[in-house]
Amino acid sequence: MAEAAAHTARPEIQTELRSAAESGPADLLAADGYIFCAPENLAAIAGVMKDFFDRCYYPVLGKIEGRPYSQMVCAGSDGYNAARQTARIAQGWRLREVQPPLIVCTYAQTPEAILAQKVIPEEQLSLCRELGAAMGAGVSMGVF
Repeated sequence: MAEAAAHTARPEIQTELRSAAESGPADLLAADGYIFCAPENLAAIAGVMKDFFDRCYYPVLGKIEGRPYSQMVCAGSDGYNAARQTARIAQGWRLREVQPPLIVCTYAQTPEAILAQKVIPEEQLSLCRELGAAMGAGVSMGVF
């Protein structure tokens, strides 16, 4: 999902695809906008994404206000709570949501399906590409 969004944003703007584990406050400060992409685990954002937000929240507080963001969530059944968590963090940073959250549901409900590698259907990846293209175009044109 993140790769699909980043690929379509690139023609418009310089794009860097980074994992939450490898990212920090300097990355947020250097960016003009953000697409936060995370799985939902146990009705919450994945621990590695929560760790990213925990490590970055206070160091960038008051320094990234007004920047655009959107988000993508990959969930087994719902995804809305993870989207709400990310939106709440973004609200604290005073970021500007420029698109509603994109939630891709895999319907993985058994332990085997939950642990299995996911293959996102093309129609869902297309939505990820559209989100990336819109973010890239908006930042490039100065709309956001």
